[in-house]
Amino acid sequence: MKNAAVKHNAGHAKDTINRKPVIEITDLSVRFEENEVLNNISLNLFEGENLVILGRSGCGKSVLIKCIVGLLHPYKGSVRMGGKEITSMTQDEIQEQRRKIGFLFQRDALYDSMTVRENLEFPLIRVHKKLRKEQVNEKVRNALENVGLIDSIDKMPSELSGGMRKRVSLARTLVTDPVIMLYDEPTTGLDPATTDEISILINDVRKQYKTSSIIITHDIRCARQVADRIVVLNDGRIYAEGNLHELGQSRDEFIKLFFT
Repeated sequence: MKNAAVKHNAGHAKDTINRKPVIEITDLSVRFEENEVLNNISLNLFEGENLVILGRSGCGKSVLIKCIVGLLHPYKGSVRMGGKEITSMTQDEIQEQRRKIGFLFQRDALYDSMTVRENLEFPLIRVHKKLRKEQVNEKVRNALENVGLIDSIDKMPSELSGGMRKRVSLARTLVTDPVIMLYDEPTTGLDPATTDEISILINDVRKQYKTSSIIITHDIRCARQVADRIVVLNDGRIYAEGNLHELGQSRDEFIKLFFT
């Protein structure tokens, strides 16, 4: 597969040569006891890009983004964001960097005891302590309008469908104006129609908020709709890299598992 991977990388180089990397990952390795979950991962996320990390469950996809936000520390390698080294930061410095990142969890992680409005107000007030009440209200309403759920502002999470909860979770992430978005399995458990809705929203977020995004998924339906570039992980390593057309034309049996 090495020859195919080199070919895909070369094909993408023209697209990224003049683009600024916002996240730079170099030789990243993570080990849990004797189990090496990530093994010498090197990749960049470029400004304005939707980068899909594709792979089966347990291949290290979620571990990768936990390293990016400083929730896990590698035993080897480097993660740089905006030119700053994440792996050597203090906890306060990491917290400051996290304010630039929106993280859409695999599960929506909404507070069931709070209304939709309160779910959005909570992170906003923590991040922007000096905002006036009317400013908070405006940001909350704008975020909900952008995901098409302004009419649900005073509902409880229990009153919402799975797709609506996912959209509220996305609105809660957007309300703090992130510059980087990390999506962890954003369409897991959703039906095809709702998967399409979330995929459209991911593209809309990039356009409206000028974000750079990493989308972790094993859902090729989602990947087809959002990816500028795809990195395929297998057993903690980068197995292949390319755009949708390049990988879709691959004759490699492992890659074909995702595209058939």
